[in-house]
Amino acid sequence: MARIELVNLEKSFGFVKAVKGLNFTIEDGEFIVFVGPSGCGKTTTLRMIAGFEDPTGGEIRIDGRVVNDLEPRDRGLGMVFQSHALFPHKNVAQNIEFGLRMKDVPAAERVKRVREVAQMVRIEHLLEKMPAQCSGGESQRVALARTLVTNPSTFLLDEPLSSLDAKLRRELRAECDRLHQVLKHTFIFVTHDQEEAMTLADRIFVMHAGEIVQVGSPMEIYSQPANRFVADFFGSPSMNLVNGEIVHDNGALRFRAAPFDIALPDRFKSAAPGKGTLGIRPESVSVAAGVSKGDVELPVRLVEPLGKDTLLYFEADTDRPFVAVTEGFDMAHVNVGERVPLSLDPRRIQLFDATGQRVEASA
Repeated sequence: MARIELVNLEKSFGFVKAVKGLNFTIEDGEFIVFVGPSGCGKTTTLRMIAGFEDPTGGEIRIDGRVVNDLEPRDRGLGMVFQSHALFPHKNVAQNIEFGLRMKDVPAAERVKRVREVAQMVRIEHLLEKMPAQCSGGESQRVALARTLVTNPSTFLLDEPLSSLDAKLRRELRAECDRLHQVLKHTFIFVTHDQEEAMTLADRIFVMHAGEIVQVGSPMEIYSQPANRFVADFFGSPSMNLVNGEIVHDNGALRFRAAPFDIALPDRFKSAAPGKGTLGIRPESVSVAAGVSKGDVELPVRLVEPLGKDTLLYFEADTDRPFVAVTEGFDMAHVNVGERVPLSLDPRRIQLFDATGQRVEASA
């Protein structure tokens, strides 16, 4: 295992600063996920840790040792790439043992270790096959095995599941989690998929425009987003965000934005009046069709039955539809255009100031 520290790490490509002064520590055995949109700097950061990109500034330390000038092969790390990058002229067993062959590991030891890792990732039956005979999921398991067999201190995974269909992604996501539990090594996983981040990570590093904007456990990131960007990025569907005004009215704090006029919970009593954004997760919006009272009444724009849940999209004076999640098919009969009262769970309301930062709750 390895403890990895980044100190003021930077990377520029010409005039473009892709990574801006990162400072953080990854402890032994953690499963860390870098997540963010394309171009945020997450893969560049991973490649600098691996040694495939040279930093423009700052240091990378592994177990206290600065490794900026070390070749990738000398860092004790294992990389799984987005593309499988298997040798097409070698069978699966030969692909897996390639790293061991480069290290002059004796043939009998190579055979033993290849069979061990093949069993670990459940591909023993594929060892004699050629890569062209393997499915996408099988090929990704081979790529995992090729990294596992060298027994690295840390596993670096660069969007390894992005080319797979939804079912295979779920299966291999569970496989990555199982391997981490078995091996207890450090895993650093890069993805743009917030669902992968939520299900895999011990800690999530959310990146935006070359910076880390929030670090926390999956539930901390989901329930206490540091700013509007994080609130919007995490969740499927995304958090409802309504721009408006925070006002003090006869000693009470309210949020107003046509057609919203909502009393804010007492925990926001220290919020300064002025422009702001109210946020609420779709699952925290209660729909009461046929009931005359709610926090707001909106017309239905779209009904989307998904089996377990039904999504209701409402017209509102926002950048996108206001969404509510209801269980099963209870609301699948609601008609488009029908005005429906909605109630917002006051315990789940988020408030963001004019700069987009989350308003902290008062004690």
